[in-house]
Amino acid sequence: MIDWKKLCKTALFPPLWMMIILTIGSAAALVLVFVKGLDTHPIAYVTYVLAFYTLTVDCIFCSMIVPKYYRAVKQKVYANKYGNRYFTDVKFKTHVSLYMSLTVNLLYVATNLVSGILYHSLWFGILAGYYAILAVMRFLLVRFVNRIGIGKNQILEYRRSRLCGMILMMINLTLSGAVLMMMYQNRGYEYQGILIYVMAMYTFYVTTSAIVKIIKYRKYCSPVMSTTKIISLSAALVSMLSLETAMLTEFGKDMSAATKRIMIAATGAGVSVIVVAMSVYTIVRACIEIRKLKNTDFKEDRK
Repeated sequence: MIDWKKLCKTALFPPLWMMIILTIGSAAALVLVFVKGLDTHPIAYVTYVLAFYTLTVDCIFCSMIVPKYYRAVKQKVYANKYGNRYFTDVKFKTHVSLYMSLTVNLLYVATNLVSGILYHSLWFGILAGYYAILAVMRFLLVRFVNRIGIGKNQILEYRRSRLCGMILMMINLTLSGAVLMMMYQNRGYEYQGILIYVMAMYTFYVTTSAIVKIIKYRKYCSPVMSTTKIISLSAALVSMLSLETAMLTEFGKDMSAATKRIMIAATGAGVSVIVVAMSVYTIVRACIEIRKLKNTDFKEDRK
């Protein structure tokens, strides 16, 4: 008599060596299916079932094992003074994050600039300009944090936030150029095979994370922190636009060029409106708060 309970347990909790073989085999099979264009071949459906089973088993394994390692790693991180400070000191974490994002932006600027010169491509030039604007704003914030610090002078923080809001407006210039090239020159990003799903998950993650952090960091009443998160959200929204072009290239082969242009134009307009709204909000709020703080200081001086 078949012991179904034991059989199910073995199926859901296979040995580690078998999980490794299944993971590598499923990944290789999926790559083969996508690269060779075997989407409708019977072997593709077998591959999808195998990949689904492997993913389920891997998720169950991770849900049981990862938390244990996570707690152990977390304890080691908190035992280190720098790790402890990074996760407990919000100002220090913002400072480090600014340096990291500035470094990444500069690398993107250099890569696209070199590509634009080598390939004589205006597309790479526009991307270099976009990342350069982000780098300028983050450099201004890093410089401010190094010289003044966070939470030490509210008026100066709001002034720096207002300046970044003005510079953020310039993103719409590069964004408009990018959208026009996407619409009429078929420019954009292309991700082959399973990479497009990875990039989609990453893009949705960074966008959701940016929105959550904007809401979360409001409680600290720091213009510099808030501006940092607004810049991150702006970058994430443009990444969503780039992802759309990749999705249209991959899955919109039967779609007419006019329909693609309408979709890109609508998304581009939506992103542009949101970026402008955030810029205007940052500038107006900074002006109002600076006026309030100056009036408060003036009244205190008169007393």
